Amino acid sequence: MTRRRLFWKILLGFIFTFLLMTQAVWLLFALHDDRERELPPFLMSSQIGPAVLEAGTQAVRAGGRSRFDSMVADLPPDQRDHILLLDPGTARPSADDHENAVIDRQVSDPAGRAYVLRFRYHANEPPWRFNIPPELLVIGLLAGIIFSAFLAWYLVRPINHLRRGFQRLARGELTTRVSPQIGSRRDEVADLAHEFDSMAARLQQLVESRDRLLHDVSHELRSPLARLQLAIALTRQSPSRFDSSMDRIEHEVDRLEGLVGELLTLARAENDHHPGDEYFDITGIAESIVADARYEAEPRGIEISFDSLAFPPELAEDPPCVRGNAELIHRAVDNVVRNALRFTPRDGHIAVRAEYLPESRLFRISVIDEGPGVSAELAGAMFEPFVRGMPGGSNLGLGLAIASRAVAAHRGRIFATNRDTGGLVVTIELPAGELPAPVTAP
Repeated sequence: MTRRRLFWKILLGFIFTFLLMTQAVWLLFALHDDRERELPPFLMSSQIGPAVLEAGTQAVRAGGRSRFDSMVADLPPDQRDHILLLDPGTARPSADDHENAVIDRQVSDPAGRAYVLRFRYHANEPPWRFNIPPELLVIGLLAGIIFSAFLAWYLVRPINHLRRGFQRLARGELTTRVSPQIGSRRDEVADLAHEFDSMAARLQQLVESRDRLLHDVSHELRSPLARLQLAIALTRQSPSRFDSSMDRIEHEVDRLEGLVGELLTLARAENDHHPGDEYFDITGIAESIVADARYEAEPRGIEISFDSLAFPPELAEDPPCVRGNAELIHRAVDNVVRNALRFTPRDGHIAVRAEYLPESRLFRISVIDEGPGVSAELAGAMFEPFVRGMPGGSNLGLGLAIASRAVAAHRGRIFATNRDTGGLVVTIELPAGELPAPVTAP
């Protein structure tokens, strides 16, 4: 149905353009060609006709039919066949001859004999509407049908592939791709097919991430719930263990509460594309996070250093800031530091560096630990929720996933690289926000 509709639209558009062009060409030649030819009817009736009739009237009045015949013989060939001198009894009214009769005028010769002077435009063949030869119109129609059919097929074929692709995608077939069916086209339709494939791939990635997150969340919830059930069962069997069971229940409830809170934070970071208009000092946030982390690192003998590079002299008086949500960025940097603290061995060292890159207007926070690092395939996936494959069979939980979403919401990026000497470097880059112009008092 789509191809048929498009075919008729293209065909009608082709025919309209064809008629318009032929009429324009014909009119151009009619106005500018000086060779002997039949003038256009509207010129004959509005300009040539009245002038010739006036000349014929003067000739009849001056010398009758003989003078009229002499006048007609002197007319140009393209005009002499169009003026007639008729007797009133033999001249049909001009209204009875719609094709040829143009102008009638009553005239009398010097003897008082009445005549009908008629100027008419006629062709040797029946007039052809639109001034197009029949052969040219037939050729144009055939060419229009062939051209329209080919163009409709060329346009509709990829559109049908896209339509079927959308239908399959709506049925949940997320592996649907249409670019292979489009072929080697290099036009806007091919670009649309590639955009469709990108959309389908992104939807597939999001759905797979959602399913994986639901699976991992259910797994993470199952363990504390099982321990809660066990603690309740032990309390019922042995009331003397009430205090220890309550401690275990309280601990597991705190874990559940923390997990739910992290899930809410992750959802907020994923869906908050405009985190806010707050301007804050990222260096100060990083420094406060390091100060808090040192208390947790002290029992394990882990040293955490903080290196804040000074701004260039031209920015020292009015240093740039980050625009967004300070709490969300605080959570992101804190999760990265705590992840480094988690995998750094006893008596190890963690270095946190904060710097500003004036050329690219970027703030960069680097967290360098002395842990085991990650494999190459895990370096890109470690910012997804509950990624497994870390040393000891543990997973990363939601901390780095929250950090990744929070940084992305601020138009920044986060990535991890292994150190040559061992350990991991997690880098956060955030663009500097433009401070609002100060409001001057009137």
